[in-house]
Amino acid sequence: MLTFTGAAGGDAGNVLLLHAFPVSAEMWEPQLAPLAESGYRVVAPYVYGFDSSPSRPGWSMEDYARDLARLVEALGWSSTTVVGLSMGGYQALAFYRLYPELVDSLVLCDTRANADSPEVLAGRQQFRQAVMEKGSEEAAARMVPNFFAKETYASNQPLVEKTRESIIRQAPEEISEAMRAIAERKDSTELLTRIACPTLIVNGMEDIVTTTAVAAEMHALIPGSKLELIPEAGHLSNLDQPAMFNAILLEHLQSL
Repeated sequence: MLTFTGAAGGDAGNVLLLHAFPVSAEMWEPQLAPLAESGYRVVAPYVYGFDSSPSRPGWSMEDYARDLARLVEALGWSSTTVVGLSMGGYQALAFYRLYPELVDSLVLCDTRANADSPEVLAGRQQFRQAVMEKGSEEAAARMVPNFFAKETYASNQPLVEKTRESIIRQAPEEISEAMRAIAERKDSTELLTRIACPTLIVNGMEDIVTTTAVAAEMHALIPGSKLELIPEAGHLSNLDQPAMFNAILLEHLQSL
């Protein structure tokens, strides 16, 4: 069973929060209490091998989706809204592909549906090698500067350092495994056209990892979807501008 953090709310609905690479479910801390206080039962699972979650060498996005379904069943939930940011978005799409009947709605944040190009794949392999040679600090050095809006990165050092620490405490082997699973994920572009549940796309306006153009392309393909762009937010838009992110997410949930 996947390890998770969460908060007990009321009976307004269920929310599954899927975290980004290579941080942990800790990234959802600004969302847990506000969602619970608004009546939602909310759970944020850890990916395999991160923090206290069991390791699973060779895992795929589909493996993770199946374990998410087992978690939903164990929680006694009949269905849930699935919120995925970056890598969590890949997992959310894999979950919807396998278990559309369990999904009340999708919230796809700072993510993409298309598979990697050969150039991106080569870069991912080089990243894996560098992390295995130099340690988790290498992953933090490469990723953290691209996570936040310029103003946040310059002025909010406690947030930047906390994010860095959430990466360096992960084992290099587990970071490498997660990157391999990302590289091997299925292309979900065609799936977007078949999504039949309410779908919200959220993207930081200063996200240089998955740009607003990528978000707009997804929005155009998902029938009836809604696109929300958050100003002064980078790739981890939920951490960059938590109040705005929470307001957008709660408005979506309350519209269901």
